[in-house]
Amino acid sequence: MVKREKDQTTEERILKAAKQVFVRKGMAGARMQDIADEAGINKALVHYYFRNKEKLFGVIFMEAANKLFPKINEIFTAELPLFEKIERFCVEYITVVIENPYLPLFVLNEINQDPEYFLQKVWSGRSRPQPEKFLQQIEREIKKGTIKRISPLQLLLNLISLTIFPFVAKPMFQKNLGLDELQFRSIMEQRKKEIPKFIIDAIKK
Repeated sequence: MVKREKDQTTEERILKAAKQVFVRKGMAGARMQDIADEAGINKALVHYYFRNKEKLFGVIFMEAANKLFPKINEIFTAELPLFEKIERFCVEYITVVIENPYLPLFVLNEINQDPEYFLQKVWSGRSRPQPEKFLQQIEREIKKGTIKRISPLQLLLNLISLTIFPFVAKPMFQKNLGLDELQFRSIMEQRKKEIPKFIIDAIKK
């Protein structure tokens, strides 16, 4: 029992350290030695629990994905007003990605390398995204005259793009705008309100 608890504690330390290193250096720039130094343990111990950097990153990614993807699907299928769904999507997505900023770029990299394998791994054992209900709801609101005529698919793409892109282009924004980590985080917090307001103001009649 003592050994099991010790193993769990060590594994948690490694995962916590790895998250911090991946956030600072990204997947490509991170080294197992960096993670070991952050955790205050020997590098051999990191390799003992996680064979390589890719394995370790995969565990961290799936932990973040398990927080985000079910919430997004729940929003798509919920019995909620359209504007509330737009607001909740922005809040849920940005909240998770602020704490896991490597998530969008990792998804893009992996899905471009082997989309079938990646999607199978991500959605194994959980419901796949179901945006159809969300798209149908947009179409109903158009017919009711509550929002302007707009392509439901384009609206969904706008919503996703506005939330994802700042995180994918984070280094560029920080360098060109002179933003430190705290300032960038503050701006992303503001976007939880700014994005839905921008979209809703653009489509409502």
